[in-house]
Amino acid sequence: MRILITGAQGQVGKELVSIANQRGFDVIAAGQTELDITQLKKIESYVEVHQPDIVINAAAYTAVNKAEEEQDITYAINRDGTANLAAVSKEKNIPLLHISTDYVFDGTKSEAYSENDAVSPLGIYGISKWQGEETIRQTLPEHIILRVAWVFGAQGNNFVKTMLRLAKDRDELSVVADQFGRPSPAKDIAKTLIILAEQYQKEKTLEWGTYHYCGDEKVSWCGFAKEILKQAKEQGLIEKDIKVNAITTAEYQDPTKRPANSMLDCEKIKNTFGIEMPSWKESLNQVLTELK
Repeated sequence: MRILITGAQGQVGKELVSIANQRGFDVIAAGQTELDITQLKKIESYVEVHQPDIVINAAAYTAVNKAEEEQDITYAINRDGTANLAAVSKEKNIPLLHISTDYVFDGTKSEAYSENDAVSPLGIYGISKWQGEETIRQTLPEHIILRVAWVFGAQGNNFVKTMLRLAKDRDELSVVADQFGRPSPAKDIAKTLIILAEQYQKEKTLEWGTYHYCGDEKVSWCGFAKEILKQAKEQGLIEKDIKVNAITTAEYQDPTKRPANSMLDCEKIKNTFGIEMPSWKESLNQVLTELK
C-alpha cells in the first residue's frame, strides 16, 4: 500500500516516514518543498502523479505564539491546507488520517477531555486547527482525526530539547506549574497512525471519526521539566543538577493564552482499536538515548 505523508520533515512526520518504511509500505514523503498543502492545484497534480492509497497529514503551523502574529499563514496551513487535502482525498476516494491538538479546548474542565466535549480554543493556533478538523468532517467521511498533546521526540523542536539547551547555560530554571497535560511521544503518535493504516490495508475500512491519543501520566510543565533533567543527568547528557522553580502562568507572562488542562481521555481509541496510552517516561528515556 502506498502512503502519502505530508509534513514529512516535522517531528512526527519524520517518525512516520521511518516507521512506514520499516513496516514495508510504499512511502511518499512530502515536506513543504515537495508539496505545499496551501496550493490546491499542486496537491491535485501531486496525488495524480503518485496515486497514494491513503494520506497521513502531519503538516501544520505549530508555533503557538507566532500564530497570533502570523494569522494568515496559520490559517492558510492549518485550515485551508487541511481543507485542500480533504477535497482532493474526497475526489480521489482516498482516506485521510490527520493530526490535531489539545488546543481546541480551553482547559477549564477539571477532568480529561473526551472526544464529545465542546471545543473552545483560546488562540489562533487552536482556532485554526479546529477549523481544519471541521473542513475534514464536512468534506470526507473516510477520515481519522487524531488529537494529541505536548508532543516531544528526538526530531524537530520541542519542550525536551528546549530544557536540555537551557540546562547547558543555567543552574536553575523557572517553569509553569499550573498547566497540566499528558505528554505525547512523537514516535508513539506515528506508530498509532501506521497501525491504523495497516488496519485499513487489511479491512479497507476503519471506524472513522475523531480520537484522542497521549501519554499515560498527568504532569505539569514543571514536573515534566524535572523529569527531563533528572533522566538527562542519569544518561550523562547534562553534568550538573539543575534547580527547577515552580511558577504560575501569570508569573511567566505568556503572551498567548494556553489551556490549563490539556489532558486527553484516550478510552475511545483503546476500546475501538486496542491502542494503549504509552508511558511518556519510558519514551522520554528512549528520546534522550537517541539524542545522546
